[in-house]
Amino acid sequence: MYGGKKCDFVVNLSAKAVFLSQFGDQGVNRLSEYTLMGTYNQSMDAKGRMSFPVRLREIIGERFIITRGIDGCLFVYSPEEFKAKADKLKGLPMAKARKMQRSFTGWAQEVEADKQGRVLVPLALREQAGLEKDVVVVGVSDRCEIWDKKRWESFNADIDDEELMSALEGLDF
Repeated sequence: MYGGKKCDFVVNLSAKAVFLSQFGDQGVNRLSEYTLMGTYNQSMDAKGRMSFPVRLREIIGERFIITRGIDGCLFVYSPEEFKAKADKLKGLPMAKARKMQRSFTGWAQEVEADKQGRVLVPLALREQAGLEKDVVVVGVSDRCEIWDKKRWESFNADIDDEELMSALEGLDF
């Protein structure tokens, strides 16, 4: 059942569930949006390969874009989400957005999970984020982030409840 309608079948296409119903236009091609979330401790081998969490791959797909992030991490996007972000940056005046455009697209690399669910994080990106053996993958709404475990722990230790409350003010949370 989906939305009170009996579904003939469900197809998972690029991590967005497409519901096809026997009720014609009422149920055909309804997209269900997902939020990337969760924190996953992973290990990276000497070649830079790491297992990317299954639950996150189910949402963003087996092929995705890794690029330089903010605060010392890497950002991970589905190809569709990366293109949408890159298009937004492209639409901004060059004087305002050139550094972000260069960083966001210049560092970007497409990767694909192998049969074991491992991805090879390119050397330049590993060095940029200081990734070695212990890494953390975090689902953050529309993207994932890959962190060096010690950097992630340090980042979280610096956040206090007052800072969180201040950030939530005015958001009707």
